[in-house]
Amino acid sequence: MTLFKMENRRNFGFSAENPTGTKGGGTRGKDCEKLNPCIQIQPGETVTLCDTDGPGMVTHMWFTGYVGHSFILRIYWENNEQPSVEAPFSAFFGCAYDENFSDRDGNYPVLNSAMMLVAPGRGFNSYFEMPFRKHCRITMENRGEKAETLFYMISGWYGEIPENSGYFHATYRQEHPVQKGRSYVILDGVHGKGCFAGVTLASGMNGHNTCWVEGEAKMYIDGDTYPTMNYTGTEDYFCGSYGFGNDIYLNRYQTFSGLYTGLYAILGDTKEMYNHQKRFMLYRWHVKDPVYFDEDFKMTIDNLGWTGPRYDDYTSVAYWYQTEPKPVPFTLPEDKELIME
Repeated sequence: MTLFKMENRRNFGFSAENPTGTKGGGTRGKDCEKLNPCIQIQPGETVTLCDTDGPGMVTHMWFTGYVGHSFILRIYWENNEQPSVEAPFSAFFGCAYDENFSDRDGNYPVLNSAMMLVAPGRGFNSYFEMPFRKHCRITMENRGEKAETLFYMISGWYGEIPENSGYFHATYRQEHPVQKGRSYVILDGVHGKGCFAGVTLASGMNGHNTCWVEGEAKMYIDGDTYPTMNYTGTEDYFCGSYGFGNDIYLNRYQTFSGLYTGLYAILGDTKEMYNHQKRFMLYRWHVKDPVYFDEDFKMTIDNLGWTGPRYDDYTSVAYWYQTEPKPVPFTLPEDKELIME
Protein backbone atom coordinates (compact mmCIF):
# COMPACT_ATOMS: atom_id res chain seq x y z
CA MET A 1 0.00 0.00 0.00
CA THR A 2 1.38 3.37 -1.04
CA LEU A 3 -0.44 6.11 0.86
CA PHE A 4 0.47 8.90 -1.55
CA LYS A 5 -1.13 7.00 -4.47
CA MET A 6 -4.70 8.25 -4.92
CA GLU A 7 -7.27 5.48 -5.41
CA ASN A 8 -10.91 5.45 -6.49
CA ARG A 9 -12.17 4.07 -3.21
CA ARG A 10 -14.83 4.84 -0.62
CA ASN A 11 -14.45 3.89 3.03
CA PHE A 12 -16.82 1.94 5.25
CA GLY A 13 -16.81 1.42 9.00
CA PHE A 14 -19.20 -0.91 10.85
CA SER A 15 -19.49 -0.33 14.59
CA ALA A 16 -22.05 -0.20 17.39
CA GLU A 17 -22.46 3.51 16.63
CA ASN A 18 -22.84 2.84 12.88
CA PRO A 19 -24.21 -0.73 12.55
CA THR A 20 -25.07 -0.28 8.86
CA GLY A 21 -21.61 1.01 7.98
CA THR A 22 -23.14 3.59 5.68
CA LYS A 23 -21.78 7.03 4.82
CA GLY A 24 -22.97 9.45 7.49
CA GLY A 25 -24.59 6.60 9.43
CA GLY A 26 -22.77 7.17 12.71
CA THR A 27 -23.91 8.60 16.04
CA ARG A 28 -26.57 11.26 16.35
CA GLY A 29 -25.16 12.16 19.75
CA LYS A 30 -23.83 15.57 20.66
CA ASP A 31 -20.16 16.32 21.21
CA CYS A 32 -18.73 14.18 24.03
CA GLU A 33 -21.93 12.11 24.18
CA LYS A 34 -21.92 8.32 23.80
CA LEU A 35 -25.16 6.74 22.61
CA ASN A 36 -24.27 3.21 21.47
CA PRO A 37 -20.61 2.40 22.20
CA CYS A 38 -21.19 -1.36 22.42
CA ILE A 39 -23.72 -4.15 21.95
CA GLN A 40 -24.97 -7.00 24.14
CA ILE A 41 -25.10 -10.49 22.69
CA GLN A 42 -27.48 -12.84 24.47
CA PRO A 43 -26.78 -16.55 25.12
CA GLY A 44 -27.38 -18.53 21.94
CA GLU A 45 -27.69 -15.35 19.85
CA THR A 46 -25.80 -14.66 16.63
CA VAL A 47 -25.35 -10.99 15.74
CA THR A 48 -24.42 -9.72 12.27
CA LEU A 49 -21.66 -7.15 12.64
CA CYS A 50 -21.02 -6.43 8.96
CA ASP A 51 -23.29 -7.08 5.96
CA THR A 52 -22.32 -5.31 2.76
CA ASP A 53 -22.05 -5.64 -1.00
CA GLY A 54 -18.81 -5.38 -2.94
CA PRO A 55 -16.48 -5.11 -4.55
CA GLY A 56 -14.28 -4.05 -1.68
CA MET A 57 -11.88 -5.09 1.03
CA VAL A 58 -11.90 -5.41 4.82
CA THR A 59 -8.61 -3.95 6.03
CA HIS A 60 -8.94 -3.78 9.82
CA MET A 61 -11.02 -5.36 12.59
CA TRP A 62 -10.89 -4.19 16.22
CA PHE A 63 -12.72 -5.77 19.14
CA THR A 64 -12.82 -5.60 22.91
CA GLY A 65 -15.24 -6.22 25.76
CA TYR A 66 -15.76 -9.92 26.29
CA VAL A 67 -12.84 -11.66 24.58
CA GLY A 68 -13.40 -15.30 25.51
CA HIS A 69 -13.87 -18.52 23.58
CA SER A 70 -17.68 -18.52 23.93
CA PHE A 71 -17.81 -15.89 21.18
CA ILE A 72 -17.45 -17.48 17.74
CA LEU A 73 -16.28 -15.29 14.86
CA ARG A 74 -17.49 -16.24 11.37
CA ILE A 75 -16.97 -14.62 7.96
CA TYR A 76 -19.01 -15.47 4.86
CA TRP A 77 -17.98 -14.48 1.34
CA GLU A 78 -20.17 -13.98 -1.74
CA ASN A 79 -23.47 -14.96 -0.08
CA ASN A 80 -22.22 -18.46 0.72
CA GLU A 81 -24.20 -20.28 3.40
CA GLN A 82 -21.07 -21.83 4.94
CA PRO A 83 -18.37 -19.65 6.55
CA SER A 84 -14.83 -19.43 5.21
CA VAL A 85 -13.67 -18.16 8.62
CA GLU A 86 -14.81 -19.87 11.82
CA ALA A 87 -12.92 -19.76 15.10
CA PRO A 88 -13.37 -19.00 18.78
CA PHE A 89 -12.90 -15.27 19.19
CA SER A 90 -9.80 -15.41 21.40
CA ALA A 91 -8.06 -18.12 19.35
CA PHE A 92 -8.54 -16.23 16.07
CA PHE A 93 -6.46 -13.40 17.53
CA GLY A 94 -3.76 -15.77 18.79
CA CYS A 95 -4.86 -15.57 22.44
CA ALA A 96 -6.43 -19.01 23.00
CA TYR A 97 -5.60 -19.03 26.73
CA ASP A 98 -8.36 -16.54 27.39
CA GLU A 99 -8.87 -17.71 30.99
CA ASN A 100 -5.44 -16.26 31.85
CA PHE A 101 -5.30 -12.47 31.87
CA SER A 102 -1.66 -12.11 32.88
CA ASP A 103 1.62 -13.59 31.71
CA ARG A 104 4.49 -14.92 33.84
CA ASP A 105 5.50 -11.34 34.74
CA GLY A 106 2.00 -10.30 35.77
CA ASN A 107 1.33 -8.26 32.61
CA TYR A 108 -1.26 -8.51 29.87
CA PRO A 109 0.12 -10.60 26.99
CA VAL A 110 0.98 -8.32 24.06
CA LEU A 111 1.13 -9.71 20.52
CA ASN A 112 2.75 -6.99 18.43
CA SER A 113 2.96 -8.06 14.80
CA ALA A 114 2.21 -6.84 11.29
CA MET A 115 -0.98 -8.89 10.91
CA MET A 116 -2.39 -9.15 14.44
CA LEU A 117 -2.17 -6.96 17.52
CA VAL A 118 -3.28 -8.02 20.99
CA ALA A 119 -2.91 -4.74 22.86
CA PRO A 120 -2.83 -4.40 26.68
CA GLY A 121 -6.31 -4.66 28.09
CA ARG A 122 -7.29 -7.21 25.46
CA GLY A 123 -7.63 -4.99 22.42
CA PHE A 124 -7.92 -7.48 19.53
CA ASN A 125 -6.83 -6.24 16.08
CA SER A 126 -6.54 -7.91 12.68
CA TYR A 127 -4.78 -6.28 9.74
CA PHE A 128 -5.28 -9.15 7.28
CA GLU A 129 -6.55 -7.83 3.96
CA MET A 130 -9.82 -9.54 3.04
CA PRO A 131 -11.05 -8.76 -0.50
CA PHE A 132 -14.55 -9.64 -1.69
CA ARG A 133 -16.29 -9.22 -5.03
CA LYS A 134 -20.02 -9.44 -4.34
CA HIS A 135 -20.71 -9.68 -0.63
CA CYS A 136 -19.21 -9.83 2.88
CA ARG A 137 -20.98 -10.89 6.06
CA ILE A 138 -19.29 -11.06 9.49
CA THR A 139 -21.11 -12.50 12.52
CA MET A 140 -20.48 -13.17 16.21
CA GLU A 141 -22.24 -15.99 18.07
CA ASN A 142 -22.47 -16.22 21.85
CA ARG A 143 -22.32 -19.88 22.86
CA GLY A 144 -21.98 -19.03 26.53
CA GLU A 145 -24.56 -19.05 29.31
CA LYS A 146 -24.85 -15.29 29.90
CA ALA A 147 -25.08 -12.08 27.92
CA GLU A 148 -21.74 -10.54 26.98
CA THR A 149 -20.63 -7.10 25.81
CA LEU A 150 -18.83 -6.44 22.52
CA PHE A 151 -17.16 -3.26 21.27
CA TYR A 152 -16.13 -3.43 17.62
CA MET A 153 -14.99 -1.56 14.54
CA ILE A 154 -14.74 -3.27 11.14
CA SER A 155 -13.33 -0.97 8.48
CA GLY A 156 -12.27 -1.12 4.85
CA TRP A 157 -13.14 0.30 1.46
CA TYR A 158 -15.31 -0.18 -1.61
CA GLY A 159 -13.61 -0.21 -4.99
CA GLU A 160 -12.20 -2.49 -7.64
CA ILE A 161 -9.98 -5.31 -6.41
CA PRO A 162 -7.25 -7.05 -8.45
CA GLU A 163 -8.53 -9.80 -10.72
CA ASN A 164 -6.28 -12.41 -9.10
CA SER A 165 -7.42 -11.63 -5.53
CA GLY A 166 -7.99 -14.63 -3.26
CA TYR A 167 -10.44 -15.03 -0.38
CA PHE A 168 -9.30 -15.05 3.25
CA HIS A 169 -9.90 -18.25 5.25
CA ALA A 170 -9.25 -19.31 8.85
CA THR A 171 -10.06 -22.50 10.76
CA TYR A 172 -9.66 -23.75 14.33
CA ARG A 173 -8.34 -27.05 15.66
CA GLN A 174 -7.45 -28.49 19.05
CA GLU A 175 -6.24 -31.72 20.60
CA HIS A 176 -6.30 -31.80 24.40
CA PRO A 177 -4.04 -33.74 24.62
CA VAL A 178 -2.24 -34.46 21.36
CA GLN A 179 -2.33 -38.16 20.51
CA LYS A 180 1.09 -39.36 21.62
CA GLY A 181 3.28 -40.43 18.72
CA ARG A 182 1.07 -38.82 16.06
CA SER A 183 1.58 -35.48 14.31
CA TYR A 184 -0.81 -32.70 15.23
CA VAL A 185 -2.79 -31.56 12.17
CA ILE A 186 -2.90 -27.78 11.78
CA LEU A 187 -4.63 -27.74 8.38
CA ASP A 188 -5.99 -30.40 6.04
CA GLY A 189 -8.86 -30.86 3.62
CA VAL A 190 -7.93 -27.77 1.59
CA HIS A 191 -8.49 -28.26 -2.14
CA GLY A 192 -7.94 -25.81 -4.98
CA LYS A 193 -5.46 -23.05 -5.68
CA GLY A 194 -4.29 -20.91 -2.81
CA CYS A 195 -1.65 -19.55 -0.50
CA PHE A 196 -0.93 -20.51 3.12
CA ALA A 197 -0.68 -17.34 5.21
CA GLY A 198 0.22 -18.49 8.73
CA VAL A 199 -0.76 -20.06 12.03
CA THR A 200 -1.23 -19.23 15.68
CA LEU A 201 -0.45 -21.94 18.22
CA ALA A 202 -1.15 -22.28 21.92
CA SER A 203 0.61 -25.14 23.70
CA GLY A 204 -0.04 -26.32 27.24
CA MET A 205 2.50 -28.59 28.88
CA ASN A 206 1.33 -31.87 30.39
CA GLY A 207 3.62 -33.72 32.75
CA HIS A 208 7.32 -33.02 33.21
CA ASN A 209 8.56 -30.46 30.72
CA THR A 210 11.73 -32.02 29.31
CA CYS A 211 11.68 -29.68 26.28
CA TRP A 212 8.65 -29.69 23.99
CA VAL A 213 9.99 -27.86 20.92
CA GLU A 214 11.68 -30.67 18.96
CA GLY A 215 8.60 -31.33 16.81
CA GLU A 216 9.06 -30.80 13.07
CA ALA A 217 6.61 -28.67 11.09
CA LYS A 218 5.73 -30.27 7.75
CA MET A 219 3.82 -28.93 4.74
CA TYR A 220 2.41 -31.26 2.09
CA ILE A 221 1.74 -29.51 -1.22
CA ASP A 222 -0.21 -30.73 -4.26
CA GLY A 223 -0.42 -34.43 -3.54
CA ASP A 224 2.84 -34.83 -1.62
CA THR A 225 3.43 -38.21 -0.01
CA TYR A 226 6.35 -36.68 1.84
CA PRO A 227 6.51 -33.00 2.84
CA THR A 228 8.00 -30.37 0.58
CA MET A 229 8.50 -27.85 3.40
CA ASN A 230 10.11 -29.62 6.36
CA TYR A 231 11.29 -27.53 9.33
CA THR A 232 13.66 -29.05 11.90
CA GLY A 233 11.81 -28.17 15.09
CA THR A 234 8.96 -26.23 16.62
CA GLU A 235 11.12 -23.30 17.73
CA ASP A 236 12.80 -23.32 14.31
CA TYR A 237 9.48 -23.04 12.48
CA PHE A 238 8.60 -20.07 14.67
CA CYS A 239 12.01 -18.62 13.69
CA GLY A 240 13.65 -19.11 17.10
CA SER A 241 16.35 -21.51 18.23
CA TYR A 242 17.62 -23.53 21.17
CA GLY A 243 14.36 -23.77 23.08
CA PHE A 244 13.67 -20.02 22.80
CA GLY A 245 16.50 -19.35 25.26
CA ASN A 246 15.85 -22.29 27.58
CA ASP A 247 19.21 -23.78 26.58
CA ILE A 248 22.54 -24.47 28.26
CA TYR A 249 23.26 -20.76 28.77
CA LEU A 250 20.11 -18.88 29.75
CA ASN A 251 18.02 -21.80 31.06
CA ARG A 252 14.91 -19.66 30.77
CA TYR A 253 12.40 -19.17 27.97
CA GLN A 254 12.46 -15.67 26.53
CA THR A 255 9.49 -14.05 24.77
CA PHE A 256 9.74 -12.08 21.55
CA SER A 257 7.20 -10.47 19.23
CA GLY A 258 8.27 -9.55 15.72
CA LEU A 259 6.54 -8.39 12.57
CA TYR A 260 5.92 -11.90 11.30
CA THR A 261 6.63 -14.34 14.10
CA GLY A 262 6.89 -14.59 17.86
CA LEU A 263 6.62 -16.48 21.11
CA TYR A 264 4.75 -13.59 22.60
CA ALA A 265 3.44 -14.94 25.90
CA ILE A 266 4.41 -17.47 28.55
CA LEU A 267 1.95 -18.32 31.28
CA GLY A 268 2.94 -20.02 34.52
CA ASP A 269 6.03 -20.25 36.70
CA THR A 270 9.22 -20.29 34.62
CA LYS A 271 11.85 -19.84 37.30
CA GLU A 272 13.04 -23.43 37.10
CA MET A 273 14.16 -25.12 33.91
CA TYR A 274 11.66 -27.65 32.52
CA ASN A 275 9.84 -28.20 35.83
CA HIS A 276 6.45 -26.50 35.50
CA GLN A 277 3.40 -26.97 33.33
CA LYS A 278 3.78 -23.76 31.37
CA ARG A 279 1.55 -22.39 28.61
CA PHE A 280 2.94 -20.77 25.46
CA MET A 281 1.31 -18.62 22.76
CA LEU A 282 3.03 -18.30 19.37
CA TYR A 283 2.37 -17.00 15.86
CA ARG A 284 3.96 -17.26 12.42
CA TRP A 285 2.84 -15.19 9.40
CA HIS A 286 3.98 -16.25 5.93
CA VAL A 287 3.91 -12.72 4.52
CA LYS A 288 7.47 -12.58 3.23
CA ASP A 289 7.66 -16.32 2.58
CA PRO A 290 4.17 -17.34 1.34
CA VAL A 291 3.52 -21.01 0.62
CA TYR A 292 1.64 -21.52 -2.65
CA PHE A 293 -0.38 -24.54 -3.74
CA ASP A 294 -2.35 -25.38 -6.89
CA GLU A 295 -4.32 -28.47 -5.88
CA ASP A 296 -4.24 -29.12 -2.14
CA PHE A 297 -2.42 -28.31 1.09
CA LYS A 298 -1.82 -29.97 4.46
CA MET A 299 0.27 -28.90 7.45
CA THR A 300 1.23 -30.87 10.55
CA ILE A 301 3.56 -30.35 13.50
CA ASP A 302 4.99 -32.96 15.85
CA ASN A 303 4.62 -32.79 19.61
CA LEU A 304 8.12 -34.00 20.40
CA GLY A 305 10.71 -33.47 23.13
CA TRP A 306 14.20 -34.71 23.90
CA THR A 307 12.79 -37.86 25.45
CA GLY A 308 10.44 -38.64 22.56
CA PRO A 309 6.77 -38.03 21.71
CA ARG A 310 4.71 -35.98 24.16
CA TYR A 311 1.02 -35.56 24.98
CA ASP A 312 0.66 -31.79 25.46
CA ASP A 313 -2.44 -29.70 24.71
CA TYR A 314 -2.27 -28.06 21.27
CA THR A 315 -4.65 -25.39 19.99
CA SER A 316 -4.29 -23.64 16.65
CA VAL A 317 -5.84 -21.41 14.02
CA ALA A 318 -4.62 -21.67 10.42
CA TYR A 319 -4.95 -18.75 7.97
CA TRP A 320 -4.84 -18.96 4.17
CA TYR A 321 -6.19 -17.54 0.90
CA GLN A 322 -7.93 -19.39 -1.95
CA THR A 323 -9.14 -18.38 -5.39
CA GLU A 324 -12.68 -19.42 -4.42
CA PRO A 325 -14.40 -19.08 -1.04
CA LYS A 326 -14.56 -22.50 0.62
CA PRO A 327 -16.20 -23.74 3.83
CA VAL A 328 -13.86 -24.40 6.76
CA PRO A 329 -12.61 -28.02 6.79
CA PHE A 330 -13.02 -28.69 10.53
CA THR A 331 -15.96 -28.72 12.94
CA LEU A 332 -15.79 -26.68 16.14
CA PRO A 333 -15.81 -28.51 19.49
CA GLU A 334 -18.59 -27.78 21.97
CA ASP A 335 -18.20 -24.63 24.03
CA LYS A 336 -17.31 -26.50 27.23
CA GLU A 337 -14.52 -28.32 25.38
CA LEU A 338 -12.80 -25.00 24.61
CA ILE A 339 -12.00 -24.15 28.22
CA MET A 340 -8.24 -23.62 28.60
CA GLU A 341 -6.55 -22.66 31.85
